[in-house]
Amino acid sequence: TPYKINTSSTYRSHSHNHPKKKKMGRSNEQDLLSTEIVNRGIEPSGPNAGSPTFSVRVRRRLPDFLQSVNLKYVKLGYHYLINHAVYLATIPVLVLVFSAEVGSLSREEIWKKLWDYDLATVIGFFGVFVLTACVYLMSRPRSVYLIDFACYKPSDELKVTKEEFIELARKSGKFDEETLGFKKRILQASGIGDETYVPRSISSSENITTMKEGREEASTVIFGALDELFEKTRVKPKDVGVLVVNCSIFNPTPSLSAMVINHYKMRGNILSYNLGGMGCSAGIIAVDLARDMLQSNPNSYAVVVSTEMVGYNWYVGRDKSMVIPNCFFRMGCSAVMLSNRRRDFRHAKYRLEHIVRTHKAADDRSFRSVYQEEDEQGFKGLKISRDLMEVGGEALKTNITTLGPLVLPFSEQLLFFAALLRRTFSPATKTSTTTSFSSSATAKTNGIKSSSSDLSKPYIPDYKLAFEHFCFHAASKVVLEELQKNLGLSEENMEASRMTLHRFGNTSSSGIWYELAYLEAKESVRRGDRVWQIAFGSGFKCNSVVWKAMRKVKKPTRNNPWVDCINRYPVPL
Repeated sequence: TPYKINTSSTYRSHSHNHPKKKKMGRSNEQDLLSTEIVNRGIEPSGPNAGSPTFSVRVRRRLPDFLQSVNLKYVKLGYHYLINHAVYLATIPVLVLVFSAEVGSLSREEIWKKLWDYDLATVIGFFGVFVLTACVYLMSRPRSVYLIDFACYKPSDELKVTKEEFIELARKSGKFDEETLGFKKRILQASGIGDETYVPRSISSSENITTMKEGREEASTVIFGALDELFEKTRVKPKDVGVLVVNCSIFNPTPSLSAMVINHYKMRGNILSYNLGGMGCSAGIIAVDLARDMLQSNPNSYAVVVSTEMVGYNWYVGRDKSMVIPNCFFRMGCSAVMLSNRRRDFRHAKYRLEHIVRTHKAADDRSFRSVYQEEDEQGFKGLKISRDLMEVGGEALKTNITTLGPLVLPFSEQLLFFAALLRRTFSPATKTSTTTSFSSSATAKTNGIKSSSSDLSKPYIPDYKLAFEHFCFHAASKVVLEELQKNLGLSEENMEASRMTLHRFGNTSSSGIWYELAYLEAKESVRRGDRVWQIAFGSGFKCNSVVWKAMRKVKKPTRNNPWVDCINRYPVPL
C-alpha cells in the first residue's frame, strides 16, 4: 500500500561563520526542534486516492532555561531589590544599637539621663525625629490597590464551535479549501474549545476591516466590561482620575480612551492615555502606567481597559503565517479598578507588589517575530515568524531572571549564590561565562537530584515557593506546554491558563484577567496568596506583575465570566 508523506513546515539554518561554528550553530538550532507524525486520513482524490496520508509536523520549542541566562539580569533584579530595601537594612541595625545602649541601664538611670537634658534639647530631638518620619512617609511609594476587575462575556449568539468557525470563514467566500483545511488543522491542535466568541461579521463577503466595524466591536466589549466594573465597585465614572486604554491593532481618531470619556461623561481633568501597537503584553504595561500616575496623584482612582478587535484584524489572504492569528484570537475585554487611597485598604482585593518589564526590540529577530504588513496580494495582517517560540523563550528567561531576586525566598537565593560561587571558583567551570537563574527544572520536579560533586550544574530556584497562583498568557496550547515544562510547574499551576484558552480562546491582553477570574470562581485565592501574571507581546516583550491578596475572595454568584460554567471545569484538553 503506497503512503504519502508531507512536511507541514521546513527548517533552514543560515550561517556565514567558520565551518565548525556553523556546524555547532545548526546543532544548537536543531535541538530546539521537535517532530510529530500526524495521521491526515485517507487521500480522497488524485493518483494516491484511497491511500493513508501522514504529515510530519516540525515545531520549534522554547529554549531550555537551564542552559544559560545572562548574569547581568540577575544583577538587575538585585539592583531593584537593593534600591527598595535600603531602609530595611539600616533600621534593624539602628534598633540593635539603641537596644544595646538602653538595655544596659536600669530604669532609674534612664530617667536620670533624661532629666539631665534641658527642655530645648528634648524638644529639638523630638522635632528632628518627627521631621524625619514625615519625610520618610511622604517619600516612600504609595501602595496601589486593586479594588476589583471585570471581564466582558459576549452574548451567546456570538458563541461558535470550531466547526462553526470554519463554516463562517467558508461562507465569506474569501478563503480557498486549502486555507480552510489549514485553519481546521490549527484549530484541532490549538487547545481552543467549542464555546469561544467571534463577531458574526467574519462571515460577510464584504470588507469588515473598516472603522465602522471596529468602533462597533470596540463599543460593545469596552462598555460591557466597564458597566460591570462600575457596578461591582460602586465607583462613579466621574470619580475616576486616571484612564488607560490599550488596544494593539485598532486605533481610531478620536481615540478609544476619548470614546470612553464621551460615553460615561467623565470629568474634564481626567488623565487619559491610549496605548496602541504593543501586543498581548500591553495590559501589564497599562497597569504600570496607571501605577506611575497614581504615585503622583494622591487619593485617586485609575481604570485600566485591555482589549483587542477581532473583526478589524481579520486576515483574508492565503499566507499561512498570517492566517494563524485568525485561528487563535477571540473577543474579550477586561476593566480593572486601581486606587491609591489608604481607606481602600480594607475592601481591596489585591495589592500591587512588583512589575518587571522586558523589551527585546533591539534584536532584529525579536522585532520582526510578530509583524503587521501586507501579503503579496495586498491583504493586511499579522505575520508570525518561525522564530517566535525561541524569541519568546529568550524574553521570558530575561524577565524571570530579573524578577527572581524580588520574589524568591531568601533561602532559595542563598542556595543559588552558593552554587554560583562553587561554579565560579571550580577549575572545571572557570571557562563558563553564563549561569542560570530560571525556575525549577523538569528533572527537579521528577525528584532527580544532582550529585553534590557535580559542580557544573547550577542550583535552580523553585518559583513555586514564591507564588501560589500562576496566570500565563494563554497564547496557544503549545506555548503553555513549553512553559510548564521549562518552569517545572504542575497541572494545577497551569489549570487557569489552559481552561481560559479552552473556554475563551486567546483574548490578547485581557486574557490574564479571565484567568484570575477563573481562580476566583474556584475560590482558590486566599488572604496572603501571591498571584503571578505574565504576558508576551510583539516587539518582542515579556512583562510580569505580582499581586498579593488582601483577603479571601469568595465565590462570585454574578458578574464573573465563569459563573455559569465553572462546575464543568477543569476539562481534559
